[in-house]
Parts: sequence; C-alpha cells; structure tokens
Amino acid sequence: MSADTVPVTGWGRTAPTATRPIRQRSYEEAVAAVRGCGARGGIPRGLGRACGDAAQNAGGAVFDMTALNRVHAIDAEGGTVLCDAGVSLHRLMQVLLPLGWFVPVTPGTRYVTVGGAIGADVHGRNHHVSGSFSRHVLSFELLTADGEIRTVRRGTPLFDATTGGMGLTGMILTATVQFQPVETSLMSVDTERARDLDDLMVRLTTGDRGYRYSVAWIDLLARGAATGRAVLTRGDHAPLEALRTPGLLAGATRARRDPLAFRPPRFPAPPAFLPDGLVNRTTVGLFNELWYRKAPHARTGRLQRISAFFHPLDGVPHWNRIYGRGGLVQYQFVVGHGQEEALHRIVRRVSGQRCPSFLAVLKRFGDGDPGWLSFPVPGWTLALDIPAGLPGLAPLLDELDEEVAAAGGRVCLAKDSRLRPDLLAAMYPRLDDFRALRAQLDPRGVFTSDLSRRLTL
Repeated sequence: MSADTVPVTGWGRTAPTATRPIRQRSYEEAVAAVRGCGARGGIPRGLGRACGDAAQNAGGAVFDMTALNRVHAIDAEGGTVLCDAGVSLHRLMQVLLPLGWFVPVTPGTRYVTVGGAIGADVHGRNHHVSGSFSRHVLSFELLTADGEIRTVRRGTPLFDATTGGMGLTGMILTATVQFQPVETSLMSVDTERARDLDDLMVRLTTGDRGYRYSVAWIDLLARGAATGRAVLTRGDHAPLEALRTPGLLAGATRARRDPLAFRPPRFPAPPAFLPDGLVNRTTVGLFNELWYRKAPHARTGRLQRISAFFHPLDGVPHWNRIYGRGGLVQYQFVVGHGQEEALHRIVRRVSGQRCPSFLAVLKRFGDGDPGWLSFPVPGWTLALDIPAGLPGLAPLLDELDEEVAAAGGRVCLAKDSRLRPDLLAAMYPRLDDFRALRAQLDPRGVFTSDLSRRLTL
C-alpha cells in the first residue's frame, strides 16, 4: 500500500485532484484499506476509463482494483463466469471467446473492469435487445463500509443501488456473470448512409429489431438540409457458415482454421505531449466529410473482427492525448420516446455552435434495468466528445442539461464532470432512495468521490 499522494483524472484528463492510491492484492488487504482509509474516505477505481470525476477523491484515497484480477471459475457449458472485480473485459474476451462465449454487454472500450461495468451499469450497442450490464450479473460480493463482505443477489435493494451506483455503496470484490454463446469471433455487418437526422431515426426505428447491435455515427458539423447526416452500422455475431462466403473477409482462410481467435491489433500510441488545438473545426470537418463520403450507401453481410466492430479506438493506446493538455468532455444524454423534437433541437444547437466532435454516436435504448442510478431508459441517446477548451462550451452544456431535464431525460453520470446538482433529482427519480440507503449503509461516508461531493449523492 502506498501513502504517496498523486494527481488523478478521468479519461477526459480534466480537473485533476490529488489523492492517495491504495492497491490491494487480497480481500484481507481490501478490508484493511476500507477500514483505514481516513476521514476523506475512498472510492474504487479500475482502469480509469470513466471520462469524468467518478473515480477521483480529492484529499482521500482511491482503491486500485486492478490487482484483484483472477478468473475463479468458468462454466464452459452454461457460460457463467465467477471472477474478481478487477478483471477487465479484454481479459474475459481472451479467456472466453476461444470457448465460444462473448461478454453480454460491452461499452466502447474493452479496457473496463467488471467492477466498473457494474458500478456504472454500462450499456452497449445492443441495449435495445440485451439491456445494460447488470441484467447479466447473477450476484456479486460487496465489501461495505463496516468492513463486512456481503453476497448481493438480483432483485434486492442493495443490488439495484449498486448497479449504476458509481462505487458509492461499497467495493465489489467478485461477480458472477452470464455470457452469451457465439460461433466465431467475427461480426456480420450492414452499413448504410442516412442523409439527415429524420432519415436516420426512421431507419433506426424500423430496422433495429432485425439486429442485435446498432449504432450511428453522426456528423455534428453538418448543417442545413444535411443536419444529422450519419453512417449507420448494424450487425450480429457471424455464424460459422458465413466464413464459407468468398470475398467478405481478408484472411478468411486463417479465420476458417481458427474461427474463435481473438487477436486485436495494436498501434503506436500518440506522443505523451501533443499541442492543444489539434481537434478543431477544420480537422474534424475534414475527417467528418471523408468518413461520410467513404461509407457505402448500402452494404450488407461484411465480415469484421470483433475488436474492429466494437472497439476500434482500443488499438491506439492513450488516444485521448490527441485532445492535448486541455483534455476532452464526453457528454451523453438520453431522452424518451415521444421527445424526438428535443433531440432535434439539441442536434441543431450543437451543429449551429460548430462543436468539433468526431466521436458522436446515436443509439436507441430498450427497456431500462432496475438500477436506481442506472443511466439507460427507453428512448434516444446521443454521446459526443468535445475538446474541453472549446470557447463557450460550459454555458452550451448547461443549456443542454436544461433541455434534457425538461424533456424528462438524463445525463450519464459515468461520463459527467460538470452537471449542476439541482438538476439531478429531475433526471433520476430514485435519487432519494439511493441517498437513504447509502446513509443507512455508510453513515460516515467511507465511500466517497469527487462526483458524490459535487452532486451530493
């Protein structure tokens, strides 16, 4: 265990705060860390991919979970896995894909721990079919503020408070997760262009039922008749028989020999120090134009490796450096069905402000899960990455928050770093239940974070 204080940020590299990292290598060390973390408390931290301040704790401790990374048991017939909370989804793919199983839900990066996936109740491209990560968690062990380890099962208040609870109910030590069967480590992908936001939403509404995975990249610099133009990508896990189709995959012969191989590419990382301003209206405008123009008008059945389909940026270590020292703000919101005009207004507003976001994606959410602070609800979700130093960004996002709240929507806490606390109750109706359970479970505030202080969670 270390007593040194170090600056810590989220993946967005904004608002660093000084904290004391504690790396526990056993459950006994984890109990000792929680009992001895000090007056400013502590918060579990995995691989640091939350963009905001959810895994920061100014003046206190962060519990580094990455040494608790054992896979304890695999049911190769039924597809259940018992593992430590510090195991990454990347590691589980390495272990489970060769056995014919894939993670049930994955966000835009596989470098997320199981504990982080539960604490943020992460969602993916298949939410309209599979829900969020917690739907596939059977149980977990939770170290609470009193130093006790509890087995928490689905359908209990503590389960629902912890899934999406951002680590504030305790430290997840192990979890049992149900995986989904696959025949190959390839995806069968359909791609098409949408000329504007209306066209895109019609395509999503009428076609998503036929796909397990669906996501649309949106050009948020396009204006006028092209506002909201997009490239829509949908697909499913490729069956074995798809490998016999000629010409759909480079290296098809190798894939036929080893259809469940998982070999994601790795590219050089950007330099540690890049000048601010590389991501700007000119560079993003050029990228967006090229990306939209190179996309096929309509292509079906293209085979693509799992890593390329789900996690294209994971092949570039530290890709967040391209935003320079100022970092990036990741903003994601959801509005319900029937609030499409609110989505239109926000897209028009962002486009009118010429926000340079080359990572802007729209998805449809299906039924939400019971997590009290879980982000997904049925409707439309838009996520965008914006340079943190963009002039006028703070007041723009404040206005978007107001628009989202007025439409009965919410922002994603796992990505947030600047939401005003007065809007939180309107966005999360179970907030009072969460606060009450937390006050009962952890009256001294042992588990605390910059996020929880900022939003009085």
